[in-house]
Amino acid sequence: MKKVGIIGGSGFIGSYITKTFLDQNFQVKVSSTDISKKEKYAHLSNLMHSDKLQISELNVTDKALLKDFVSDCDIVIHGGTPFQLDFKDAKNELFDPTIKGTENFLEVIAETPKVKKVVLIASVAAWNTNFPLPAGGKTPKDTYNENDTPFKSKESHPYAQAKFMANQTVNTFIKNHPDLDFEITSVSPVAVFGKSMSQREDSTSTGLQYLIKNKLAPNPFVQMLFDTNAEFAIVDVKDVAKSIYKSATTSGLHGKNYLLTSQTYSVSDISLMLNNQESKNAPKVIYQNQLAVNDLGITFQMVKKTLNRYSN
Repeated sequence: MKKVGIIGGSGFIGSYITKTFLDQNFQVKVSSTDISKKEKYAHLSNLMHSDKLQISELNVTDKALLKDFVSDCDIVIHGGTPFQLDFKDAKNELFDPTIKGTENFLEVIAETPKVKKVVLIASVAAWNTNFPLPAGGKTPKDTYNENDTPFKSKESHPYAQAKFMANQTVNTFIKNHPDLDFEITSVSPVAVFGKSMSQREDSTSTGLQYLIKNKLAPNPFVQMLFDTNAEFAIVDVKDVAKSIYKSATTSGLHGKNYLLTSQTYSVSDISLMLNNQESKNAPKVIYQNQLAVNDLGITFQMVKKTLNRYSN
């Protein structure tokens, strides 16, 4: 029986990943930054096959803990970098955990012979740090796919910049290590929406859905979304989990980075659908998902279904 280690496996996306691997009869090891805070991961014990679940304490900036966490894993999913819009110290809260954590992770994995597949959960910010606004030189009607030149701006949110640089770290590592005996695949979701599996209140994704639904703007970034009626490309959290599972269990995907995305709606239309009303405008397809459809066999859900499930 294979074992998968899921860094960040009790969060909003991570919980669905954990469930997917448990459903497929894997032994699953999930990290927690503080194992004493059982409320962070207690909901996982309610999953089917939770007898195959192990919770281990981990700080991604600690190489010794990382080495111990991955030592007995065949597959490792790294989704443990912080997604937060509010911060006091960008370096300590966003850049260091995201970039240094990725560097440490890759160094440790390269020294762990049992690991044969790694999936890194990147972000649409790996392609465009301005998301949900257009990249420099693009208009709101221009489309994006994996062949586009990644765009980074120093004016973008520090979280997006950190994810961009972490992805560049992965690309450089792959380029500098052409003879690895394990595969690295990345996935880059757009805005991940859907219903949370837990009652945790620290999820930025579910929090953003709440704010848009109730038209609340607690910080300048969210206010900007309302002021510009920004258009969000959205993907269902269940589809992200399925894509990660397929990336982890399909060989021949080394070095690829998949955009995970469905349809695009404006904030005003998203708010309507989160309140079980019809959108005023038809959806657009700005970010392309054809590579994930072809390689991973994913059928991405309509956004309306995703938002209704959260709302209900």
